[in-house]
Amino acid sequence: MADSRDFIYARIPHRPPFLWVDRVVSCADGVLVAEKNIPADLDIFQGHYPAYPILPGVILCEAVFQAGALLIAELLRQDRHDGNPAEVTGVPVLTRINGAKFKREVKPGETITLEVKLNEQVGTVWFLKGRVLVHDKTAVKVDFACAMSDAPHFARQEERSP
Repeated sequence: MADSRDFIYARIPHRPPFLWVDRVVSCADGVLVAEKNIPADLDIFQGHYPAYPILPGVILCEAVFQAGALLIAELLRQDRHDGNPAEVTGVPVLTRINGAKFKREVKPGETITLEVKLNEQVGTVWFLKGRVLVHDKTAVKVDFACAMSDAPHFARQEERSP
């Protein structure tokens, strides 16, 4: 996807060092696919675990949740452009995590693929299915829900961009 970083920064407030999506590969039909390169020199590997570094499962889940927020933001943007007069306010926030399953480790230097699919929208709540893949194999599966926070919509801040 062209200018993927711009796509990300225009839709979610996350920024480095806590941005866990590098690029959006595709976004269509209620499905978003993204990628994240896991740098070998991340500070987190010094403590998790020094002799056998693996990316914590909570970080893998966060990456999926950020991809979900991107999908929701894009769906809301599309609704607005399709003539829906409702103004988008706030940012998507996590409200529920169901059945997270950890199947495979993610190690320094690997690239993960994030897949998020919208299952259902009920009012202002979105129910999603997410998956993290490494080497085309499932590392994490999780069902989750998001809703819009009451926080005002964030403004894109160029000075915070890398």
